[in-house]
Amino acid sequence: QVQLVESGGGLVQAGGSLRLSCAASGRTFSSYTMGWFRQAPGKEREFVAAIRWSGGITTYADSVKGRCTISRDNAKKTVYLQMNSLKPEDTAVYYCAARSGYLSASSLLYDYWGQGTQVTVSS
Repeated sequence: QVQLVESGGGLVQAGGSLRLSCAASGRTFSSYTMGWFRQAPGKEREFVAAIRWSGGITTYADSVKGRCTISRDNAKKTVYLQMNSLKPEDTAVYYCAARSGYLSASSLLYDYWGQGTQVTVSS
């Protein structure tokens, strides 16, 4: 089994920054892809970014490209999402997810999910 625990959410003003963390446990992750998704009230869950645990290859949604950076710390089994220049439309619950396979932006292909962390950006 895989356990994912997110942290780092909170309330921030527009233009500010936050760093989300996702601590993973339960198995080795060398062949895994880790992803960040978000879901705003009344909207579908959408892809934000993903990273291959081995090699560090990344991909981003167009809506966050240039403002967000996904990274991982192998020793700590932790994945990070650094978010800069935050906008009110970034307000959502952010979820960490894991899948055994290559990069994907489809939430349907991820097998494990964290409980989510709330990010609120005030204007």
